Amino acid sequence: MPPTIKKWKYDNIAELLSALGGISPDRVCANPPPGTATRSDLLRKDGKGKRYELVKRTLVEKPMGFPESFLALELAYILRCYLEENDAGFLCGPDVLIRLFLGLVRSPDLCFVAWTLRPDKTVPREPISRLIPELVVEVLSPSNTAKEMQRKRKEYFQAGVRVVWMIDPENYKAEVYTDPDTTIEVPETGTLDGGEILPGFQLSLKKLFSRLERPA
Repeated sequence: MPPTIKKWKYDNIAELLSALGGISPDRVCANPPPGTATRSDLLRKDGKGKRYELVKRTLVEKPMGFPESFLALELAYILRCYLEENDAGFLCGPDVLIRLFLGLVRSPDLCFVAWTLRPDKTVPREPISRLIPELVVEVLSPSNTAKEMQRKRKEYFQAGVRVVWMIDPENYKAEVYTDPDTTIEVPETGTLDGGEILPGFQLSLKKLFSRLERPA
């Protein structure tokens, strides 16, 4: 069952940060104050130099650094080439806003929506989409915590997402989830497989990471 919006119950910012997955306080927007934010606030603030998600009536910054942006764009290009030959749906990039539930709007780094949800094969115009993707991709940033990403995965699957790919540029690997807690780890020498969602799609992680600078 989808989560319900509950009465604001946090007595201090520390409790809120813990509920958000132990994130840094500098990612929590103070204007509007935590606990008061709406979708209108999200649309007003998002993309004005920073990206935000709406969680627990709070605007939470979603930072995306240089390597994360590069990998998201590389993966989007490779998937788009696949879709040129296999017209199964459409892709959205890092600026997408998806309403998972009432009061919860997430912004995955990349997502795939099947045409089965849009039989006329058109992309909707609303700024915050209610279409739940089949596949969601998150490229991990240094500021992401394990608890934060665990929370996100749970929300995605509760909303109806079928597969989540976590791309880890720091460790040159990926994790494939088909439920919030079951993962298949794909090393740099391995291959991402599209499975039933993207039949025939395969991507060498070595190729994806090939132009990413190695640490000294």
